[in-house]
Amino acid sequence: MIFGPTPLEEAEGALLAHSLTAGTRRLKKGLRLGPEEIAALRAAGFAEVVAARLGPNDLHEDEAARTIGRALVPAPEAVCLSLSAPFTGRLNVYALTGGVLEVDEAAINALNALHESITVATLPNLMRMRPRQMAATVKIIPYAAPGAAVDAALEILAGAQRAIRLHPPRLRSAGLVLTATPGMKDKLLEKGEAAVRARLAALGVALAEVRRAPHETGALAAALRDLPGDLALVLAGSATSDRQDVTPAAFEAAGGAVHRFGMPVDPGNLMVLGALPGAAGPGMRPAIGLPGCVRSPALNGVDWVMERAICGVEVTAEDINAMGVGGLLKEIPSRPQPRAGGAAAPERPVVSAVLLAAGASRRMGGRDKLVEDVEGEPALRRAARALLASSCDGVVAVLRPGDAPRRAALEGLDVRIVENPEAAEGMASSIRAGLGALRRDADGAVVALADMPEVTAEHVDRLLAAFDPGEGRAICRAMDREGRPGHPVLFGRRFFESLSRLAGDEGAREILRANAEFVTDVPTPGRGARLDLDTPEAWAAWRAEKAGA
Repeated sequence: MIFGPTPLEEAEGALLAHSLTAGTRRLKKGLRLGPEEIAALRAAGFAEVVAARLGPNDLHEDEAARTIGRALVPAPEAVCLSLSAPFTGRLNVYALTGGVLEVDEAAINALNALHESITVATLPNLMRMRPRQMAATVKIIPYAAPGAAVDAALEILAGAQRAIRLHPPRLRSAGLVLTATPGMKDKLLEKGEAAVRARLAALGVALAEVRRAPHETGALAAALRDLPGDLALVLAGSATSDRQDVTPAAFEAAGGAVHRFGMPVDPGNLMVLGALPGAAGPGMRPAIGLPGCVRSPALNGVDWVMERAICGVEVTAEDINAMGVGGLLKEIPSRPQPRAGGAAAPERPVVSAVLLAAGASRRMGGRDKLVEDVEGEPALRRAARALLASSCDGVVAVLRPGDAPRRAALEGLDVRIVENPEAAEGMASSIRAGLGALRRDADGAVVALADMPEVTAEHVDRLLAAFDPGEGRAICRAMDREGRPGHPVLFGRRFFESLSRLAGDEGAREILRANAEFVTDVPTPGRGARLDLDTPEAWAAWRAEKAGA
């Protein structure tokens, strides 16, 4: 990559290294300079700019991030992960479900040692994950990466069977036995049950049954023999202090085994790890004697053991020994509670789509543009399918009341249909109706038009990848291949109130103008972001062009 001051006459096609203002235009860092931008810079008195130009063997930052990301997680759904579209050289990996993250640390270290342009960051190996939590990110630091370095990264990942994967919960139920010493108060037993129940619920595990027994080996063994559940848990009324104490002795008396007593983690030292015969058939199931400190919701060493057992990840004596590094938890207030689901890593935002389909097709001469045929299906259905194929969290379609043809066009699709009784007012009323039907936890909404047949899931996913309110990218607007802004547009939640106050048929243009500092124009493929078909002539010309292509 060639980087540095570049005369304007040589800058076309280069990537702007620093944001600049040229007259009334704000040219942002990373923008590919075209003839219009060069002209604006020249008119503003610039003779040169600092820019980056790709060499013949370089990969653009987004292409390099996409290539490495797909090799890092070649079958995302098979390992319960999802990949974002790349944006400014960054591709994020998110958890599809809760579970335990497994990372091939050697492979990640090897990737980061390849070339300074390639970086891969992950959460710690065997960390507990929440759904939607970010697990890893691939970031190309400059504007491009050498092709040879990307090829070397692919070789490393080909040798690592699975550099990163998520183990979802495999066990779905647990049985719990609470033992009581003479004079022990019921309130303490209830507190322990509630804490264990909360820990299990965070991983989707239900308590099949809770039993109480005297704190004696024989009584506890009897309670364990037919205890329901894929996992057997014991919270004893008195701490285990030896392998021959009540809990480990009861495991063996019930036909099970003790694999480990104690661990180098505080709190959680007095854990017992073992196995018991299955409650519903042959085979053994995990059994854990819980230390008394689990009555507190704070992170406990046994959480690391229990969550791995639930997710089907083997826990060996060597694994427990290795927990000693970083295992002194009691004095670290920043450690999250287990119910929070692990470290406060960022999550994939919840973004739904609003498909505006309540217009009157006034310029179509009596035809309905949204049921025009596009490669064998109505235009409205095609637009809805594009949104459904994206990473959006649900699609709301806004229709006119009683519009049977448009409703029929959406039949069988997982789309929430909302009728807008004020459709005659214009687009603003449909935006209001769509926002009112969004899920309550939505962080943003993609507002899409139904008469743009070349908008695809990729257009939408690029908006989702760019969306980051914390970085100031709270409105993301699609640009076509020529850099002209269009649709769809993703609005962050902070703008929902302003959108809900819109009136008439102006759409959200005034909001975009008034909040320009929050707007990020996102390059998307082809001309789809600008191509809308409003007249019979436009439809005929488009079909003729497609037929001759």
